[in-house]
Amino acid sequence: MESPFHSLVDLFKQLGLPSEPAAIQAFIESNRSACVGCPVQDAPVWSASQAAFLRDAIDADADWAIAAESLADLLCR
Repeated sequence: MESPFHSLVDLFKQLGLPSEPAAIQAFIESNRSACVGCPVQDAPVWSASQAAFLRDAIDADADWAIAAESLADLLCR
């Protein structure tokens, strides 16, 4: 059975992005402020499928919502 807790590393893997800590940090640094003024799922850094996944996770308050909201906190400040 799949764990109901998903980390930021898990989320990056799910989004098809490099998930090593240094790669995550580089992504965050290069895309910081990408979603200021818009929800994280509407940031221009996502492919259509990535945006849809984030939208569904947040809207459904799914198991992935906490990780998606953590990512939003990192990118939207």
